[in-house]
Amino acid sequence: MCLTLSEPHTLVIPAQAGIQLYLKMNEEKQPAVYIMASGPRGTIYAGVTSALWNRVMTHKDGGVKGFTQRYGLKVLVWYEHHDDMDSAIRREKQIKKWNRSWKVELIEKFNPAWIDLHEDIDQSVRYLPSKLDSRLRGNDDDEDRA
Repeated sequence: MCLTLSEPHTLVIPAQAGIQLYLKMNEEKQPAVYIMASGPRGTIYAGVTSALWNRVMTHKDGGVKGFTQRYGLKVLVWYEHHDDMDSAIRREKQIKKWNRSWKVELIEKFNPAWIDLHEDIDQSVRYLPSKLDSRLRGNDDDEDRA
């Protein structure tokens, strides 16, 4: 097997059927919740992973079968890291229950231009339970929104 370095931090490993496996060399396993989009205010998908950079790369390459592949969701528009996978899974489930307008608001507070954040993932972007809004405390009434 031939390994080539395509960028300072990316290892490209040739695989079967022309598919390449990308490994971010400096990414440690870190649970994260993320939202992929087809474009600004387009179709969106919330997911959870233990290796954000790699997971987004598989979405971009079409390696994640199903919804994201079918609707061409290749832009990472929002993410947050968690200390453990249980916390990340709980947060993903909360976000998936939200209506679309709340998800769009979450994205636009973090990334108003809906740019692709994949190459600029910041490990310090953390979930801060102390800053929860009413939707995360289990109170989904619109009147409770600040």
